[in-house]
Amino acid sequence: MKRALWSSFALGCAACHDGRVDLERMIDQRKLEAYEASSAFEDGKAMRSPPPGTVAHSSQATQERQASELAADDKLQDVPVALTSQLFRRGQDRFDTFCATCHGVLGDGNSQVAGNMLLRPPPSLHEARLRALPIGRLYRVIRDGYGLMPAYGPALSVDDRWAVIAYVGALQLSQNVELGRLPESLQREAAPWLK
Repeated sequence: MKRALWSSFALGCAACHDGRVDLERMIDQRKLEAYEASSAFEDGKAMRSPPPGTVAHSSQATQERQASELAADDKLQDVPVALTSQLFRRGQDRFDTFCATCHGVLGDGNSQVAGNMLLRPPPSLHEARLRALPIGRLYRVIRDGYGLMPAYGPALSVDDRWAVIAYVGALQLSQNVELGRLPESLQREAAPWLK
C-alpha cells in the first residue's frame, strides 16, 4: 500500500515543474502534421487513407443542407424520418424543454409565459391554420423563428427538429381527433365527457 502511494506521489511530481502542472507538454510534443512526409509508412505520407469500404459519416452541415432541401418543399406532408416510439419520446422531451414554456404542455398556448406576453401571446398549435401548415413550413419556423419566437436552429439538431415536428403532429391529433375515428372502447369512455 505504501509503495503504491509513493509511486503515485513520484508520478505526480514528475508531471510538475516548479510545483506547477505542465499542461503544455502534449501540445508541444513531437508529432506529424497533415500532409507532412513520414518515414513511418511505406508510401512516405503521414496522413492515412480510410480503409477500403469505409462509408463517410455525413457532417452536420450536410444534414442541415439535406433537411433544408426537404423542408423547402412546401408540398412535404410527412416527416421524412421513421416514426418510432423513440422519436416521439425525443420529440416530447425537446418540446417540453424548448416549446412548452410558451405554447403549453398540450400545445394549446396555455402557459405562465403566454399569460405574460401581452403584445402577442404564442398561438395554440391546435388552430386550424397551424394544423394545415406543411411540414416544411413548421421546420423553417423551428429553425429560423417567427415573430417573437426565437430561432431554435442553433439549439436543436436536425434530428431533434424532426422529432419535435412528429410530436407536435401527435399532439395535434390527440387533441383534435374526431370521436368516430376512435376505437369503440375509447368512444364509450369519452361519451360522458361530451355531454
